[in-house]
Amino acid sequence: MTERRVVVTGLGLVTPLGTGVRRNWQRMLEGASGVGTITRFDVSTMGVRIAAEVRPLPRVPEDARTEWLGIHSRFALVAGREAWADSGLGDARPDPRRVGVFLGSGKGIIDIGWLVEPLKAAMRAGRLDYAELMRKGLGEWSGDRREQEDYHRSGGHLAAAVGAEGPNWVCITACAAGNHAIGEAYGAIRHGEVDAVLAGGTHSQIDLMSLSGYATLGALSPNNEEPEKASRPFDRKRDGFILGEGAGVLVLEEYGHARRRGARVRAELIGYGNTADAYRVTDPRPDGIGAENAMRLALASARLAPSDVQYINAHGTSTQQNDLMETEAIKRIFGPRGTAPPVSSTKSMIGHLIAAAGAVEAVACVRALEEQVLPPTINLEHPDPACDLDYVPNRPREAKLAHAMNNSFGFGGQNIVTIFRRFEG
Repeated sequence: MTERRVVVTGLGLVTPLGTGVRRNWQRMLEGASGVGTITRFDVSTMGVRIAAEVRPLPRVPEDARTEWLGIHSRFALVAGREAWADSGLGDARPDPRRVGVFLGSGKGIIDIGWLVEPLKAAMRAGRLDYAELMRKGLGEWSGDRREQEDYHRSGGHLAAAVGAEGPNWVCITACAAGNHAIGEAYGAIRHGEVDAVLAGGTHSQIDLMSLSGYATLGALSPNNEEPEKASRPFDRKRDGFILGEGAGVLVLEEYGHARRRGARVRAELIGYGNTADAYRVTDPRPDGIGAENAMRLALASARLAPSDVQYINAHGTSTQQNDLMETEAIKRIFGPRGTAPPVSSTKSMIGHLIAAAGAVEAVACVRALEEQVLPPTINLEHPDPACDLDYVPNRPREAKLAHAMNNSFGFGGQNIVTIFRRFEG
């Protein structure tokens, strides 16, 4: 079967910079920061007190089918509906059996605050009365509310919202999940399984358990005094990433299907690479071979030479290990500064959205191709001699762009790379 072309016809975003693609892109080009002191729970006694929160939270859709909508599902619905409306597919009335939902997702909020009072009430002379804990706990926490925080709920809610009756696929490959979902949706369309997919990622880990866990690993920046400067990818003074939250959704569509209905095409998705480090859970391979191989696979899939790529949206987490590894992997393929294309990390502005990160960054790649401008890496004030590429420091830059690469490298060693092409008919 002839492989089919895959185009982008819709975009949707919820990030710490705001709700909606237009607002997000404007603020990215302004070099704005969405990082601040956490407001959602008490962090006064914690070592890390900052994150990139979505404030205010987008309104729960009136027709949401549960009162306990998880925050990840809320983000997915808002971003997904924007992308769906942007694509015009709702008015075109496609065959619902040929429309899928592919999302990278994490759990919703892991909130243990509700457990404190039942635990206290169930203590008997220094011992825990489990029967009493169950009685108290069930009164505080409904099964429906707990179930709504599971990974799969985001995909189910989004499918119901747009009437997508085709494949529904939720992946949980950590920081690579959003880009992973886009890559798998690309394959499903190319091979004729579906005509259109809402593809992307959604996540929030801004909760007490997640913040404590990452802080214990030493992965988070503790720069509580200057939160807007804490996410500083590729900077010599980088000291960890910033937890963010939100969602990015793209409508991917088979080109002929889009053309027949007169859709506006925003970009074309032409390449996908997927590898594993097979190394450690929390650290990337120091030699970056897994990341390098994923980039090479994406280039081969797109039938491009390295010189054909004009921009790379980096994974760029602001950790010592990732930024150095990614820089070296890029240089082995594209060459040194002056030969390699410009690289930037939008995580400098919105933090690390974990399962949603790669999808939000895919939207940034599409907007860069449309507008012919590179989003900046903010807070790059102290050049690191070991990170010596052009990272588009602090200000956006106009550029002639035909192809943009999107890198996502997740905990567990998942490496996902996608490539988008400017659409010119």
